Amino acid sequence: MQNSLVIYENLVEENPNFQKKGKTTAYTSSNGYMFSFVNKSGEIGLRLSKEDTKLFREKYEIKPFISHGAKMREYVTIPEDAFRKDWSFISKMLQKSFEYVNSLPKK
Repeated sequence: MQNSLVIYENLVEENPNFQKKGKTTAYTSSNGYMFSFVNKSGEIGLRLSKEDTKLFREKYEIKPFISHGAKMREYVTIPEDAFRKDWSFISKMLQKSFEYVNSLPKK
């Protein structure tokens, strides 16, 4: 994805609840869990609850999020065109991802 890091930084920056972390891999985390990051292929993934994954699936085809050759459980890959078509929906899903990891037992 072209300029995925810039897109990701802009997406994270507009939410006051968390900030981008990482020097070599851009990610967000809370409650001891990562909930979004950019993989080496430049794809952006979000960790979502089953309910929010279903909501995401209603708008976009769900593709697994792969990092270091492994499928990341509970993550979805955000399609590149989603940022152009519906930024507010993706921003909402990032917030939902944050809320989801904060509902899990603290690590």
